[in-house]
Amino acid sequence: MTGRYGEFPGARPRRLRTTPAMRRLVAETRLDPAELILPVFVREGISEPVAIGSMPGVFQHTRDSLRKAAVEAAEAGVGGLMLFGVPEHKDAVGSAGTDPDGILQQGIRDVVSEVGDALVVMSDLCLDENTDHGHCGVLDDQGRVDNDATLERYAEMARVQADAGVHVVGPSGMMDGQVGVIRDALDEIGRQDVAILAYTAKYASAFYGPFREAVNSSLKGDRKTYQQDPANLRESMRELALDLAEGADMVMVKPALPYLDVLSKVADAVDVPVAAYQISGEYAMVEAAAANGWIDRERAILETLTSIRRAGANMILTYWATEIAPHL
Repeated sequence: MTGRYGEFPGARPRRLRTTPAMRRLVAETRLDPAELILPVFVREGISEPVAIGSMPGVFQHTRDSLRKAAVEAAEAGVGGLMLFGVPEHKDAVGSAGTDPDGILQQGIRDVVSEVGDALVVMSDLCLDENTDHGHCGVLDDQGRVDNDATLERYAEMARVQADAGVHVVGPSGMMDGQVGVIRDALDEIGRQDVAILAYTAKYASAFYGPFREAVNSSLKGDRKTYQQDPANLRESMRELALDLAEGADMVMVKPALPYLDVLSKVADAVDVPVAAYQISGEYAMVEAAAANGWIDRERAILETLTSIRRAGANMILTYWATEIAPHL
């Protein structure tokens, strides 16, 4: 049997799949440890790390164990850390979030002093971990999230996180105008060097459940009045245009796997780095299935991360960052 190139039997794509070496040579998508960001939780008032039941292998860290986790991530070649603080005391306005000695600010200082510029230190800029009602902002007298009053709190948070030495702030509350207000707040104190990773397309997802255990969330109800409707894609592009106009240095899609179409469209539209967050529920599903022997754990981890990278993410926030980095 003979055939011209482009037709079977002359054309045989399987030739490029014959061996591991061949498949590695022609791979179109590659993962690199420098593209991974490890989300980490530091909790006030504990003397040893606390396991998060719904996220096997992930812990609420003490300040000491946070330092160790940061060193391990840096030694593995991970690109960055995203820090979340879990305070001992919460109130209606999330005072711990703007306290210079709040647990998140302490964690930032600890990590920066431990690893310096060996990796990029990022911090969550949101109130939900700090409020007794669990919402991402302050509430008005009718119990609704007050967008503009919340922006004032975000500006304060940006300033104390910058003072603590953070390299990148990650406003995740999905308040209108948040990027512009935070940029102004940083610039006003001479911190033009602190970058903003905008949570541009953050959806009201069912997959956040384990994260709420991780941050001891007090939330009752949902966040559908400020996080995006999972049915919408064009809305993400509008949010993207607004964030870029307000000064976002990087943009994010969250969650990752259920929104690969959104990630791809965002990546095609911008000339800034694009991140995606492989969130707690995505992590928990793989871990649970692997624990039951239903899937190959390492292959599933690599496949999900590759799919996110293939869809256009330049950076991936994943709880497997330190573990998987040496295998890349």
